[in-house]
Amino acid sequence: MIKGVIFDLDGTLIDTIDDIGNSTNLMLEELGFKTYGRQDYKLMVGNGFRNLVISALPDGSSEELIDKAYDRFVYYYDLHYKDTSCPYDGIISLLKELNAKGIMIAVNSNKRDDYTKALIKQLFGDVNFVEVVGQREGVPSKPSPDGAKIILDAMNLNNEEVVFVGDTKVDIATGKNAGLKTIGVLWGFRDRQELEIAGADDIVATPKEILAIVDRE
Repeated sequence: MIKGVIFDLDGTLIDTIDDIGNSTNLMLEELGFKTYGRQDYKLMVGNGFRNLVISALPDGSSEELIDKAYDRFVYYYDLHYKDTSCPYDGIISLLKELNAKGIMIAVNSNKRDDYTKALIKQLFGDVNFVEVVGQREGVPSKPSPDGAKIILDAMNLNNEEVVFVGDTKVDIATGKNAGLKTIGVLWGFRDRQELEIAGADDIVATPKEILAIVDRE
């Protein structure tokens, strides 16, 4: 029986790609490099902001340049991370229904912890999350299971009682590394093929299907 659900944030609960992409492009323009489009950024995100910056810069960029670019990205993202980011259709009703059913919910993201918590507070203020774990000092990023294990401890549940939901192979690997069943979602940043290759236990096209899986299990 499923008693807890751990969600990824970007590409799973919230469409953040335009704010991330626009902030990265502002940094790239400032430094004189080529910019990228929305579809490009869907393939570049998921492993934390420093890795995003490395992917956006020319191959072989120096650590000095990477550090400078990262600082400028953070400057722009601080200004713009709430501009257009919003929940996907059906997500708020899904979360509220899980709350109503007594299913514990949490977030495990590779987005920096302060941004993660701020977006959750702004967009899901009346939803009850047991725990929100973003990228933070001392906790390895996904696909390490460390963040998920913090959440499992907060939920006080066994592995077989919790499912991990995300839109990328990193999320599926995180769930597997934590010994959890996994659900891949198709409304996010990656496609069915990536989720199938990653070995997702279920793949869904709508939030309502997550409820059906929770009820089934």
